[in-house]
Amino acid sequence: MGQQVGPVRTKKGSVVEQVNLPWASLGHLLEDAASKHPAQSFIIFEGERISYADADKRVNRIANVLRGLGLQKGARVGVMMPNGLDFPLIWLALAKTGLVLVPVNVEYQHHDLEYVLRDSGAEAAIVHAGFESRLQQTASSLKDLRHVIVAGAGDKDAAGFEARVAQASPQHMIADVGEHDLINIQYTSGTTGFPKGCMLTHRYWMLIGHFGKEILGANAKDVNFNAQPFYYMDGMWNLTLCMMAGIPLVLAPRFSVSKFWRTVADNGVTFFYCLGAMPVMLMNREADALEKQHKVRAVYCSGIGPQMHRELETRFGCPWREGYGTTESGTETMARLDDFASVGTGSLGRNIASKESRIVDNAGREVAQGGTGEYISRGEPVMLGYWNKPEATAETLREGWFHSGDLGFKDAQGGFHIVGRIKDMVRRSGENISTAEVESVLVLHPSVKLAAVVPVPDEVRGEEVKAYVVLRDGENPETVSPQSIIDHAKSQLAAFKVPRYVEFVDALPMTPSERVEKHKLIKAKTDLRLGSYDRTAGDWIRA
Repeated sequence: MGQQVGPVRTKKGSVVEQVNLPWASLGHLLEDAASKHPAQSFIIFEGERISYADADKRVNRIANVLRGLGLQKGARVGVMMPNGLDFPLIWLALAKTGLVLVPVNVEYQHHDLEYVLRDSGAEAAIVHAGFESRLQQTASSLKDLRHVIVAGAGDKDAAGFEARVAQASPQHMIADVGEHDLINIQYTSGTTGFPKGCMLTHRYWMLIGHFGKEILGANAKDVNFNAQPFYYMDGMWNLTLCMMAGIPLVLAPRFSVSKFWRTVADNGVTFFYCLGAMPVMLMNREADALEKQHKVRAVYCSGIGPQMHRELETRFGCPWREGYGTTESGTETMARLDDFASVGTGSLGRNIASKESRIVDNAGREVAQGGTGEYISRGEPVMLGYWNKPEATAETLREGWFHSGDLGFKDAQGGFHIVGRIKDMVRRSGENISTAEVESVLVLHPSVKLAAVVPVPDEVRGEEVKAYVVLRDGENPETVSPQSIIDHAKSQLAAFKVPRYVEFVDALPMTPSERVEKHKLIKAKTDLRLGSYDRTAGDWIRA
């Protein structure tokens, strides 16, 4: 049985509230939800569903299989699984045993896979059968990896994962696990260099779930939906929110533009979170009646183009609100559902109650309202630090403040705005240009599907603006002139922000969180002008 718990309490009287959670860990949270809502659907995946009570029993069986490996508390376990019922239940089984999840991107090949498993010191790995050969190619070079469990297709023999889980006991006592214990080493999908492993605790996830539930007003009538990969953090905090509210999470195999609204309608989804290019792709989809035949009452998103915001709400018939956070610091800000004034302004809302944020200059001094600087914050949730990277941790967590590396400002209503990365800027003739701002304008061109802006070295101005452009389906460089895209930018941006170079590409390199990997576009010792249209010369630059 789960703990008998009361309401979440906060200690007020300071700028940052301290939240007293009634659960000792994610495992205790699951047991509490299973005792209160045993027959309620917990996870729904492609028509298959598992109740809270049955999920808790299966989690216990998986936990007992893991206990049989002889792993000690704190041991890292790599999990390379596609979306489905198994991944979230494995995560919760790790939570009950005091083991630590290392989520592995299913797109990783040998180089990426070896780096994450080696860096984390993973002692065990649970891998879907479809990725087994990839792991086996890597496993021989990993001295810490002692156990490999293969699950999924072809798992038919008595030693297979399914058989072992089925034979294990459904009874399980939670190990000595507390809210401040490590549960994830979550590798960031950063746009430069190798990823860093963020050390995240049980409390980290429960705080995100708590504030999400509070601000959404989640209740027994709600159904949540997640289309992002579960190896990214969105699936995990959404699952935690659902356990707190006792409601189902509909989990999609992947984000699909064509199937999105059908899945939402068929499952009675009432709210969801999306990010990256998802809103743009949904807007570019041909309109049909299905996109309004739903029960959605709220959508939260990161990175809505201000010009597109009201159009999203009008087209899909529900409020879209902004939120902001990072892997390192979880939830930072959320616009409230009744904050109608924020629509179309680019505001990411105000701080959650347990956070305090500032906008500071290069010397760490808080800038005046409306002034641009780095977004920093203190409070919870926040990572313990970067795994095995004390110098990077010290640089990011300074004197109690998390330094995001994001460039932003605070408006008169107390809402925060992010305009780009400090290092994701173009400095042209002394002017700092936010690449995010230019991109948000380019994607409003009727023929543009996606855009990424990067700096190009220039002998006269230091740097010039270059745009990589992916055209919408049915369009090509013969039907869309680069000059039309430049003219569109000219109509909405100051002259110094308008791209000088435009290059058409079939696709952009993306991280698992649907962010553009710009370091792959900015290739060292390469003339980035080649293949581009130069608006100054009025012609293409060829090799």
